[in-house]
Amino acid sequence: MTEPTADAATLTSVLDALEDAVQAARAMPMSSSVLVSRAELLDLVEQARTALPTQLRRADDVLAAADAERAAAQADAERIEAAARRRAAELVEQESVVALAEQRAAEIVREAEETARGLRRDADDYCDRRLADFEIDLGKVLSQVQAGRAKLAGRLDDPTG
Repeated sequence: MTEPTADAATLTSVLDALEDAVQAARAMPMSSSVLVSRAELLDLVEQARTALPTQLRRADDVLAAADAERAAAQADAERIEAAARRRAAELVEQESVVALAEQRAAEIVREAEETARGLRRDADDYCDRRLADFEIDLGKVLSQVQAGRAKLAGRLDDPTG
């Protein structure tokens, strides 16, 4: 079994390695229990702890990129609006041109805000999906750990053990 390194590990690959270690573990005679390498599993748990902040940083990066896009769109909209206002001031005698320029500037701002909202929503959806995947994977690991502890507790409580 190839173990992921802390640098290249994703949470999913670490969980896959944990699953492989449990599945490949040698079975105890006349029992559903298996023998696993404590050091190997502890190393994989540490890799999972290392990978989780990386995954969260990636999600934060996606959100930061969406915020940067929104800020750039807002700055672009403000620049366009300022240009439209200057142009409107030059054409103040022509009322219809001024009205059209203000309408167009407002439309550009609305479009930029809609684009920013869409980017933010997409980034939030992406992060939510990734976090849901992490939650599912961690739930599986937790249930496996709880089942193992329950079996161990049963053996510890059994004096014939």
